[in-house]
Amino acid sequence: FQLYGYCYQDSNDIPDTLTTITELGSPLEMIQLLQTSWEDRFRICLSLVRLLHYLAHSPLGSVTLLDFRPRQFVIVDGELKVTDLDDASIEESSCTSNSDCFMEFPARNFTLPCSVEGRCQSMNEKRNLYNAYRFFFTYLLPHSAPSSLRPLLDKIVNATGECNKHGNDKYFLFYPSVNSEFTQKCVKSANTKYRRVPEAFIPDENYRCWPSYHHKGCLLSVFDINEAIEICDSYSQCKAFVLTNQTTWTGRQLVFFKMSSNHIVPDPDKITYVKVTD
Repeated sequence: FQLYGYCYQDSNDIPDTLTTITELGSPLEMIQLLQTSWEDRFRICLSLVRLLHYLAHSPLGSVTLLDFRPRQFVIVDGELKVTDLDDASIEESSCTSNSDCFMEFPARNFTLPCSVEGRCQSMNEKRNLYNAYRFFFTYLLPHSAPSSLRPLLDKIVNATGECNKHGNDKYFLFYPSVNSEFTQKCVKSANTKYRRVPEAFIPDENYRCWPSYHHKGCLLSVFDINEAIEICDSYSQCKAFVLTNQTTWTGRQLVFFKMSSNHIVPDPDKITYVKVTD
């Protein structure tokens, strides 16, 4: 979380007062997140993985968030950031045997090895990892994920659920696979023909689809024109679509899908494709 400034004040009423000024973020609402595109939810999870990696290798040592829940995070420019560090700790639990390294959660318990130095090995890191799994990954990743990525997704989610820190490392390796899925998508040739209308837009004739980047219409991301045709052909109400000059964070192009092409207006930044009917 970006720190813009702080003010230290020592008064008689409240000694040792520290006020921080941080960037403004949006509260994290899990129900709203589940209604967004998988692409955006993956971005949030990826930012969480970066945070987990930093906490495990911070300059202070391994840091754990004792109150690791959605209310402790905010969304800033599409990425997840922690906003409350009051319950952060760098203390690794001391132990004399493995039984002292017991982590208890509502659905799972773990016993970690006790090191020769008398500290529970990687307890801070693994506590963060399992909390990320039970509060974020298990909800945001599998839901409506691309079918080609689901086998790898299952392995990663299961690894984090088993508190395997290598699951976190695999998540970094998984990122190129997502880019490959979204930027090298192979689509079979379409039978339906479309008439290309350059510098044109259909302002109305919207219908709703899910997930959509626009709450009153069907605005989806595509790799290329072939994927847009495939999507339009899959909706019975779709009779046309409009390519915009806007892209998502992965570089995919945003496209409006329309119910009709009765009213087309000039727009130099858009290209309209109209389904040709017999």
